[in-house]
Amino acid sequence: MMLRVLSLMLVLWGANCPAAPLRLALFHTDLERKGPGLLLRDIAKGDDPQVNAVIEVIAAVRPDVLLLLDVDYDYDGAALAALQRALAARGVVFAHRFAARPNTGMATGLDLDANGYLGDAADAQGFGHFSGQGGMALLSRWPILDQEVQDFSAFLWRDLPGADLPRTQAGPFPSAKAQAVQRLSTTGHWVVPIQPPSGAPIYVLAYHAGPPAFEGPEQRNTKRNGDETRLWLHYLNGALGPRPERRFVVMGGANQAPSGAAMGALLAHPALQDPAPRSAGSLRSAGDPFHTVFWPAPGPGARRVDYVLPSADWQVVEAGVFWPEEDTVARAASRHRLVWVDLQP
Repeated sequence: MMLRVLSLMLVLWGANCPAAPLRLALFHTDLERKGPGLLLRDIAKGDDPQVNAVIEVIAAVRPDVLLLLDVDYDYDGAALAALQRALAARGVVFAHRFAARPNTGMATGLDLDANGYLGDAADAQGFGHFSGQGGMALLSRWPILDQEVQDFSAFLWRDLPGADLPRTQAGPFPSAKAQAVQRLSTTGHWVVPIQPPSGAPIYVLAYHAGPPAFEGPEQRNTKRNGDETRLWLHYLNGALGPRPERRFVVMGGANQAPSGAAMGALLAHPALQDPAPRSAGSLRSAGDPFHTVFWPAPGPGARRVDYVLPSADWQVVEAGVFWPEEDTVARAASRHRLVWVDLQP
C-alpha cells in the first residue's frame, strides 16, 4: 500500500514539475566560402582555425536548437553533416538537421543591379557567387517535422502587401521584368516545426535579410531589407495564411538595428516579446551590452542586428549574447556573436 501511494505521489510530482528550459540559439557564423565544396573541405580537414572557433563557441553555449546563418548549402548536405560530426566529437549532439536551397547565388538571367552585366553575384535572387553560398541551416536535438515546413523563400517581393519596391524616374528599378521574378528573401524565410520530448511542437520562424547597403539612390537593398522583416509582420497578422498561435520563435539576422522602422514594428508586435539578450563583453568593447556584431573599420562598428524573439506565451528564463570579456575565440569564429534564449513552456 505504501509503495502504491509513493508511486502515485511521484506521478503527480512529475505532472506538476516544470519542464527543463529549452535553449534556442542563433549564430551568424561567417562560414561561407568562395567556392562550392570549400566549406566541406575546411570542416573535414579538422585544422581550420575559424571552423574550430565556431565549434568552440557552440560547444560553450550548448543549445537545444541552433539556427546557423552564412553556412554554405550543398544538395546532399555533406558540409552540414560534417559539421554535425565535428560538434558531436565535442560532445554537442544534434541528431536532426534541416536546410533548404537558399536564394543566394540562384541565377535569374537578368541584370538585377542595373550595372549592364549579366551573371554577376548581384544578379542572383540573393547575392552570391555560386548557388548556395551563405545559406541557412537548422540543427536540433529533437525531431524536425520536415513535411510540415512552410517555406516562403520563393515568395515574390511585389506580392508582399504594401511592398516598398524601388523606383526611379524611369519607372520600376531595375525594370518591370526584373520585379516580376524578384523574390523577397535574400536567403530564405522558413517556418520549421520541431518536436521536443514533451508538449506541442516549437515553430522556428527563420530568416536572414540582406544588408541595407551597397546600392544607388533608388535604395533597392534598403527597401528589400525592410520588407524581409515586414514579411513576418504580415505572417503574424494572418495575411499569409494560418500561423501557430503559440510556442514559436522568430530567429534571424535582420541586418537592422532595433531603431529601424521594420524591426521596431516587429519588436512591438503583441504576439512577440524581446528578451533583450546582453553580454559583458559587448558592454566592455562597445559600451552597450545589447550588441551582437562588431564590424571593424571602415564598417559601422558594433550593432544589434541578430534576434531571437519568442512568442508572448513563453516564459523567458534567461537570455544572453556569447561575447566573453576575453573574446579571442568568439572573434576568431565570426564578426557576429551567438545569441541564445532559455525558454520555459
